Amino acid sequence: MKIGIAFDLKPKTLSPNLPEDIFEEFDSEEVIFALKNTFEKFGFDVAFLESGENFLKNILKEKVDFVFNIAEGFGTRSREGHVPSVCEMLNIPYSGSDPLSLNITLDKEICKRFAKSIGVRTPYFKIVNKIDNIKNLNFKRFPAIVKLKNEGSSMGLRLSSKVKNLEELKEKVYHLLKTYNEPVLIEEFISGKEITVGVIGNDEKARVLGMMEIRPKKLKQEDFIYSLEVKRNYKEEVEYVVPPEIKEETKKEIEKSALKIYKLLSLRDVSRIDFRCDENGVPYFLEINPLPGLNPNTSDLPIMAYKLGINYESLLKEILLSAFSRYENFKNIKL
Repeated sequence: MKIGIAFDLKPKTLSPNLPEDIFEEFDSEEVIFALKNTFEKFGFDVAFLESGENFLKNILKEKVDFVFNIAEGFGTRSREGHVPSVCEMLNIPYSGSDPLSLNITLDKEICKRFAKSIGVRTPYFKIVNKIDNIKNLNFKRFPAIVKLKNEGSSMGLRLSSKVKNLEELKEKVYHLLKTYNEPVLIEEFISGKEITVGVIGNDEKARVLGMMEIRPKKLKQEDFIYSLEVKRNYKEEVEYVVPPEIKEETKKEIEKSALKIYKLLSLRDVSRIDFRCDENGVPYFLEINPLPGLNPNTSDLPIMAYKLGINYESLLKEILLSAFSRYENFKNIKL
């Protein structure tokens, strides 16, 4: 059996007219070869499919039986749906969520509205689509945090993204709109603990793999943002606590909310879902990553797995078996 890996590789050089974090969601060679080596241990042949135009060429040339998808895509708010859309068009089985689910979760506004529709608590927010809208911007819930609406991996998110008043807010919104030329989400800042949840499986068999607190080492909790600077220097900036040190009823609410959202959006195989608690320990849903990082050394999901006693090989095995279970020709494969 031949598995093709669909991925976006971080370029070695960056055009000077692009933001320095524009390819933050793309993967390193370390990730691609970690996947390849693990799949070969399982007995599979492996092909590198890449993404974009190269994916179109390679998917036809390589004749793979199955696509393991971690490709982020580029350039549009539906970019995460590019690879699975092609797989569906060619009737090739693949891992992970389908294009509709991926596109909903990438758009933070739409995803939050879905969450609210089933009673999952999320911070108050507003959207600014263009610079002309800034002058009429009215937001009264400070402090607030300013993010790109359709991006992940803390792209555009810095420690300075927390703002205290309308003047700072307008300045930060202008900067993001000017730099990235895409809509901005303004969100009421939730000052308590940051919790991320790993979910594995499909439909009624979906389950919470684990829950991890991301705790600042240097900053006060109320000033902490899991920002780009922090992620790039995570060993110095944060510690990962499994299980999180929160009340049992809070854990239960987070777990229930994570599974409700996962099932509502028909997410598949694996996702990481982020929450933040307020000063009273009340949890708020932030966003979903249905293509969670799989770097064996630095990504949140593998780190969580290690702290649960699950090694990298076992984590990938569980994701693969979940994906295989959705296809009649693969559901009896043993790893």
